[in-house]
Amino acid sequence: MANSRNQFAIAVDIGGTFTDVVIADRDKNCFFVTKTGSTPLNPADGFFNAVESALKLCDASPMDVNIVFHGSTVATNAILESKGAKTALLTTKGFRHVLDIGRAEIPREANLYGWVKPKRPVQPRDVFEVDERVRSDGSVAKPINKNQLEKIVKKIADGKYEAVAISLLHSYLNADHEKQIYNLLAERFPNLEISISSDVLPVFREYERSMATIMNAMVQPLVGKYIRQLEDGLAEKRIKAPLFIMKSNGGVFSPQEAARSGAHMALSGPAAGTNGAANLGHLCKIEDIITIDIGGTSADISLIRGGKAEIANGTKINDLPLSLAVTDIHTIGAGGGSIARISDNGAIMVGPKSAGADPGPVAYGKGGIYPTVTDANLVLGRLPEKLLDGALRLDSKAASFAIKKYIADPLGTTVEAAAIGILAIVNETMNNALKLMTVERGLDPKNYTLIAFGGAGPVHGGQLMRLLRTEKLLIPRYPGILCATGLLSTDLRYDFAITRVQRAGQYNKKEISETFNSLSDIAKAKLKRDKIDPAQCHLKRGADVRYAGQGTELSISFSDGAITSVSIERAVAEFHRIHKELYNFSDETAPVEFVNFRITAIGAMNHIPQPKLPQSRGVDIPATDYRQVVFDMNGPQRTPVWRREDLLNGHQFVGPAIIDQLDTTSIIYSGQRAKVDEWGNILVSEVMQ
Repeated sequence: MANSRNQFAIAVDIGGTFTDVVIADRDKNCFFVTKTGSTPLNPADGFFNAVESALKLCDASPMDVNIVFHGSTVATNAILESKGAKTALLTTKGFRHVLDIGRAEIPREANLYGWVKPKRPVQPRDVFEVDERVRSDGSVAKPINKNQLEKIVKKIADGKYEAVAISLLHSYLNADHEKQIYNLLAERFPNLEISISSDVLPVFREYERSMATIMNAMVQPLVGKYIRQLEDGLAEKRIKAPLFIMKSNGGVFSPQEAARSGAHMALSGPAAGTNGAANLGHLCKIEDIITIDIGGTSADISLIRGGKAEIANGTKINDLPLSLAVTDIHTIGAGGGSIARISDNGAIMVGPKSAGADPGPVAYGKGGIYPTVTDANLVLGRLPEKLLDGALRLDSKAASFAIKKYIADPLGTTVEAAAIGILAIVNETMNNALKLMTVERGLDPKNYTLIAFGGAGPVHGGQLMRLLRTEKLLIPRYPGILCATGLLSTDLRYDFAITRVQRAGQYNKKEISETFNSLSDIAKAKLKRDKIDPAQCHLKRGADVRYAGQGTELSISFSDGAITSVSIERAVAEFHRIHKELYNFSDETAPVEFVNFRITAIGAMNHIPQPKLPQSRGVDIPATDYRQVVFDMNGPQRTPVWRREDLLNGHQFVGPAIIDQLDTTSIIYSGQRAKVDEWGNILVSEVMQ
């Protein structure tokens, strides 16, 4: 048993099918990686199975662990599956239908005549109107009617609600009424989870603010229970190391903060992957990156520009807005488990329905009936007969039979042709999503490097690189567990925002300064509570700006230091620049308004560097094996196979080639050159380049 020196860091990322695990040895600067099965019925079981596996990998004692990172899908699944706690909404009198009215818009990809509003997480019967009113300047027009509020309190008791969301009109300017109600409910119902909008999202737009507060309230009981399970379980296993939870914005926060702010975990797992890709970009000196994380049920796409992950001020989950700071990720239902079928008009359709972890692809032998993307890759020889270093055997005959029955026979074609068709469809689906994040934003993919990861990312990355026409493809050293390794390079991060409208020509420098100072004080208090060294704390200013009369804003950075006419003019100029970059025009004569002011607080942590590979003696390395692989309609081709762990810095080869490893298989297509770098990544480029 290793001596107890607090030398290990553990990172656990729970996915829909597998849980990814990394344990890093700080003293020896090496990583140990593995995958374990996820346990959807009780995710905490999967977490502790992963921790135990990590300790066994390097024969470590629980006392050797000095930090634990975790990316979780608990909040994500609760929102996606509408399985959150029974929640009531308290809103201002006259706003009972704020959720149902929503916005006068439909998703751009939806049919104008067939689209139906998504089901709201709180129904009108669970919305209670409080007789009170705060004006748009923050002054009180009508105090809370205490007698009427008592009636609402009784209804909450009778309704046996587990959580309450409080979102009153203009509370971002004056939160006093929300706090009064919070204090009353907290006193009457000590076990009731309560979220108030002035804490969750103190910005204007009642619909979005109410929705964010509701989502936070409805996941709080589940997230709180889960966090307690983790803390209690770690204590039982004698792991005294601090636990940090991944947030949607690419940072981490403490369990105490996570238990109060579960909505910030909505994109916990995907954000860790983007963070890991950004870290790889930093190591490889690649600043502009498109990432695609292809798992069992979905593909997550994000952008890294200038070395930094793009952060958005909101996203949508189930077509419902979540207006919190998140890593800008576009998710589609395309992954290894995506089910292939024949549509009514005789075309192959792939996804978004997935076989998931249970029963999984047909080849897994767990009861799956319908063919999936994984089954198609297997019958074409692109995947080995065994995964996870032999722990998971695949049944290629069953996969072939399913493709024949449900795809090939109905189309009157061969199994190989049907499998090639399945992969062509899913690749084009992913390519369209990649274009949505680049071409439709005015960005040229040729100027970017594609990083493909996740269990299925390196299988499809080479084809996606060609379809999108990116400059290069980077396949990480540990592609299937990049979300877990990404956790090791995270910092604490908090994002704060508040609405304080500044009209064009009426900028109040004193109010802007006071707003930034107030947000900064809150941010510093958070980091101090997390025991971060002040020298490691960094605050960044920002603002949401628009042309007068516009209905949406653009986020810009705002310089540090005193608020002066010069700093405001600089911010306005930045807005014009970004507007022109996004929309190809700007109007420097038009009046500009500041709407929201923002502070991002970073608490830098002690990152664990990725270990380097030894230098190879030459560029060539003999293949470990050969496999019959179908790449096109010309039939099987004898293809060299390498084991990833045999590849060293400097090794290179030209496709077609297959690289097998524990967490994935990488495919190098004909006409592509692969070269291994010092960090163990594989850089792929077209030979003609």
